[in-house]
Amino acid sequence: MKNKLIAPSILSADFARLGSEVEQVLASGADIVHFDVMDNHYVPNLSVGPLVCSALRSYGIEAPIDVHLMIRPVDRIIPDFAAAGATYITFHPEASDHVDRTLQLIQDVGCRTGLVFNPATPLDHLRHVVDKVDMILLMSVNPGFSGQQFIPRTLEKLAQARQLIDDSGLDIRLEVDGGVKLDNIRSISLAGADTFVAGSAIFSAADESDPNRYDSVIRAMRAEIDDTA
Repeated sequence: MKNKLIAPSILSADFARLGSEVEQVLASGADIVHFDVMDNHYVPNLSVGPLVCSALRSYGIEAPIDVHLMIRPVDRIIPDFAAAGATYITFHPEASDHVDRTLQLIQDVGCRTGLVFNPATPLDHLRHVVDKVDMILLMSVNPGFSGQQFIPRTLEKLAQARQLIDDSGLDIRLEVDGGVKLDNIRSISLAGADTFVAGSAIFSAADESDPNRYDSVIRAMRAEIDDTA
């Protein structure tokens, strides 16, 4: 299995000082910046766009940026996020009229591709496009809001996705997003995930007066997932 990565979701960060927040969480041992894009259409919330992604790059953030598009339609915005510095661009198959074409578009603009599956969305699309996917993201909450509780049935779905990846023999990451916390990250890892999105569990668990406030929670998460390698 791939090395295991922690991906803080900036949705839970302090946007008044987003650059320094991301810089600090990466310095504390996080690996990927998870970037949630919501349109108040596909999901009932509104968040950030390419300008914020570009601003993080301009600030000096060099870590991979994992852009999760919770928007419909998706194709129009993909080139903008590529130009803004996205590394991965993931989208929901329900939000694209032509999933294969959207994956090809992401490849054409130089980014890594990913498909996102909501809790009640089956993995069927993967059987037709698995050779074009660099990341599979399983939502362990219904998308649109941070701070929700992890849906336990996701563990079973993770195991299914892990088996599909292993059977394919391809180099694909398996990411999980929603309700990931210190008390469940070990079981999520054991089910097959190798990339862990955590928002409030990281950004809300720290003392703002402590310049190293993210060290302990990320260190503890790392210990839980490394122990399952």
